[in-house]
Amino acid sequence: MKCRSTFVRRDLLLRHDRTVHAKDGGVPLHSEVKRRSNAKSKAPAPPTKKSKVVIEPATLEHLDNNDDMEVAAALMTELHNHASAILIREEESMMEERLSMVANPDLPVFDRAPYPSLAHMPWDMPATPTADYSDCEGLSGASSQTSHDAWESNESALTVPYSTDGKYESASPRHGINTRFASPRTSGHHSPYASFAESQTSVPPASAPLDPPEVKSDNERNIILDNIKAADLEKSVLDCFRLPSKSALNRYLSAYFTLFHHHFPFLHPATFKAHTTPPPLLLAVLSIGALYTFEREQSFMLHVSSKQLATNFLGRNQNFSSRNCPLWNTQTSLLNMMFASWSGDATGLEWACSVKSLLANMVAGGKYELQMKIDQRGSGLPSRSEWVEEEGAKRTFFAVYSFFGLLTMTFNHTPAIGNHEVDSLILPCSESLWNLDIADDNVWLDQLINTSSITFRNAQNSLFRAEPPQYSAFGARIMINAIFLEVWQVKRSPDSLVNVVSEYTEKLHVALETWQKSLDICTSETMIVSLTAPQRGPPMLFNAMAMYRTTCARLEVDFASIQEALRYHVPEEVANAMTSRSVSSYIPRSPSMTKVIQLCFECFQIPALMGIRLFAKSSALNQSPEHILFGFDLMLILSLWLHRLEEEADDVPPTVEEAAMLNQIKSLFDEDAVECGSKLSAAVARIWGGMLDEVVVWG
Repeated sequence: MKCRSTFVRRDLLLRHDRTVHAKDGGVPLHSEVKRRSNAKSKAPAPPTKKSKVVIEPATLEHLDNNDDMEVAAALMTELHNHASAILIREEESMMEERLSMVANPDLPVFDRAPYPSLAHMPWDMPATPTADYSDCEGLSGASSQTSHDAWESNESALTVPYSTDGKYESASPRHGINTRFASPRTSGHHSPYASFAESQTSVPPASAPLDPPEVKSDNERNIILDNIKAADLEKSVLDCFRLPSKSALNRYLSAYFTLFHHHFPFLHPATFKAHTTPPPLLLAVLSIGALYTFEREQSFMLHVSSKQLATNFLGRNQNFSSRNCPLWNTQTSLLNMMFASWSGDATGLEWACSVKSLLANMVAGGKYELQMKIDQRGSGLPSRSEWVEEEGAKRTFFAVYSFFGLLTMTFNHTPAIGNHEVDSLILPCSESLWNLDIADDNVWLDQLINTSSITFRNAQNSLFRAEPPQYSAFGARIMINAIFLEVWQVKRSPDSLVNVVSEYTEKLHVALETWQKSLDICTSETMIVSLTAPQRGPPMLFNAMAMYRTTCARLEVDFASIQEALRYHVPEEVANAMTSRSVSSYIPRSPSMTKVIQLCFECFQIPALMGIRLFAKSSALNQSPEHILFGFDLMLILSLWLHRLEEEADDVPPTVEEAAMLNQIKSLFDEDAVECGSKLSAAVARIWGGMLDEVVVWG
């Protein structure tokens, strides 16, 4: 009754309804599980008078003249049941709940995430399951020492298994917020990414992303069980570990590679096979995938087991050094550090920081070995398997570098990897080439030859010379991290170097401006990523723009005391640090500060145009954790700046630029949105506080 589209699977119908028709304000479709429960809980009621809906004759004819929405929904349910009879009921209900989350914005968060917060999980020992998992089985079967030796061997330090049986899946291109979400009241506002969106309109025909890896049979699941049993020589995991069922494993793999991988794309989807992947890395991937399906208790069990296996592997290898450390161990440590540091628990963050230097050493040794391999090959081109191995290693090292930058930005931790330590590495290729899965090696080689490559050092020098370099979206994300680390270093310089710092600050402004210009010439991406974000282009550029805004803000405002309070996760201490008078003095009133407020406004404008609740509930699944971390800074700056203007309104009236900025912010609010007598700063603070409260994936 809403459109002529037809579907043979209910999850596709629900996704179409929430992505296309949610903005129309009509009644959202509900999941099959919810409808069944409603039918059982109450007797059939007599037909009620329904609002009149205008339907085209062709649509009525297509529905066989059934003008009742419930009848149409029942027909779709029958089709869905026939098409998906082979699916396990538990998997179906979990997937429908996740897909229909945005279509039901009034559903309370605790109804979708029944598991306790990660902040209450113990971090120092393997977790004993506290729930009877119906879809989990214990470890069984004979151990496969051969497969265990294959991934434990130091000779395969940088090896990524290779095969070519991945497939593609089509997806629809996304639109900018100014065309999808702008209401008549706000139609005058445009997306802050308009220039980039226009520059991407002439890219080659788009290709779909790879299908996520999956466990294809019970035999593969048994091999995974055997691998874990062979890896756990110390028997520290077996007593409390339960491997999820095949359907649950596939659910977690799909969630990781569909929702999280695109933000940190260092694994190679086409060659990732669950039954050949080292168990610690596989469990780390599954733990994050389980987070994105809101199975927090299960995700914690997988995380602790992964961490225990990786630690035992290092402990039993007496000849271990950073040079012979397998790449999978570096990747496992990175994923476990992400899980722990974003858990919302101070103990998890402290563990992550305790192994930070170890991970930095792994990167240093791996980078040295990688450079030796490249030098030994000389000017010759690598084979396809060699390229996958080397590109995967390089992406892993840059992912660690970028993640450490997030720790510095959020918690004011000293950078564990400086810019000079990665300056010889070539920036990553495009995501389209990294995800390319074709049988013809000659076609792949042509793509590789036509790919532009630039080292980190040359890209950084170009930015400071005001010469926009060309790199991939991943490269853009890396380079904005590099500029941020330079800004952080300047802010920590002694007061005696005021003149030197002032001169270098001007160079940083130039580098930031040049970086923004470089987005227009980024390597074109032909792969469509099925994530809902208010811009065209790859998610990495959206993430990079978020860090760009915060980096610009850090040149003017430095909240070191708040960042240090965040380390210990004590709400009262964080609140005191945010509301102290000394923090308000950090917010100057100047033309340069007004430019920063414009960036804060852009960050606030996106959810305002999309709809605050829609954005808050969908952003956790569609955007990286970086947006929450960066948005915290920007929204705090915006609130404090508004508060200062309100406090000083009588003594120092707003300038023309400040008044214009105030009007822009007020334009996002309905006339009755701000309560009578309340202040705009309080209204903004309440809104972004409520948005943070809706984040349900990470702690």
